[in-house]
Amino acid sequence: MDAVTRTGKDQGMNLGIQAELPRRKNWRIGVIGAGFIVNDCHLVAYRKAGFQVEAIASRTRQRAEEVASRHGIPRVHDSPADLLCNPDLEILDLAVPPAEQGPLIRAACEHGTLKAILAQKPLGVDYSDARRSVLACEQAGIALGVNQNMRYDQSVRAGKTLLSNGTLGEPVIATIDMRGIPHWMPWQKDLGWVTLRIMSIHHLDCFRYWFGDPDRIFCSVRTDPRTAFPHTDGIASYILEYDSGLRCVGLDDTWTGPAKEGCPADLRILWRIEGLNGLAMGDIGWCREPYTTPSRIRWAAKGDAAFHEPVWAESWFPDAFIGPMAQLLVALESGETPAISGRDNLRTMALVEAAYRSVLEHRSVDPSEIDPDLYGSC
Repeated sequence: MDAVTRTGKDQGMNLGIQAELPRRKNWRIGVIGAGFIVNDCHLVAYRKAGFQVEAIASRTRQRAEEVASRHGIPRVHDSPADLLCNPDLEILDLAVPPAEQGPLIRAACEHGTLKAILAQKPLGVDYSDARRSVLACEQAGIALGVNQNMRYDQSVRAGKTLLSNGTLGEPVIATIDMRGIPHWMPWQKDLGWVTLRIMSIHHLDCFRYWFGDPDRIFCSVRTDPRTAFPHTDGIASYILEYDSGLRCVGLDDTWTGPAKEGCPADLRILWRIEGLNGLAMGDIGWCREPYTTPSRIRWAAKGDAAFHEPVWAESWFPDAFIGPMAQLLVALESGETPAISGRDNLRTMALVEAAYRSVLEHRSVDPSEIDPDLYGSC
């Protein structure tokens, strides 16, 4: 395999799978959270990128110390509140449940010492909660980015490049088909929802990244037979309508048949974009074993004799987690708005909220119904 292929280039075309990195790498980062996503994704990715994590806190000091020891983090705080009082930190990286995230963001804004916050998706337990956090950061002058890391999956970014440079032509239809069994967290039992705000939010944000905001969404859900606690949206399907004629279709199947009850499993996340000039098909590696399996893409345009199939070494987990932090730091250096800003992410949250409304009212919903003021702003 040659260097051109490894870096995500195909016959001279740079597919843009790498995130732009900041010039300064030693921004002083404090992390709140010490679970899998921090221990095996955030901190592994940051080490690869050369980012500097100065401090960590979690619900228990013992767990924070374990993670700090593994990753060489010099300071462990007794609690998240204690970390927020550290005046030396410039960036806050949050990896906590949604119900805890909003209060921590707003508490950080009250301290007013940070330059930026990277929050998890979903940005809040609902749209209103997310909006409060965005407004708090704007009022405090703190840049807010959201860790919608699927935008930095290598195949997803390659798909965006093929759209942006006209290779695929005008998009006609796009699909994301997930047949996967997520590991639901204990805190989800208290919320009454699972898939739309946890898994579908990745795919809805991905459609927005590729094509912009849809004009309407129609969503239908049912419960997942395997998930024992009460919930509404175990299996979700949705159609995004664009006035241009484009249609995006998502199916998030968290059941996938009795794959944990004795039936052979068939797990995957596949995406497909068909344009007037070509088509591209992706296979997300996260759904495979091990989770560090690289994603893949096949694409072809009119006149091609065969599909192009570039190969790279990077994977969504953990390498894509460089991107959300990098775009936030790049924005600080340039003085521009982060690529995945809190205000931009409100549009993803509004789309998710519109999906829930569609389920309740059995109709297509314009996302601007959720917050007309948001769609009247830039």
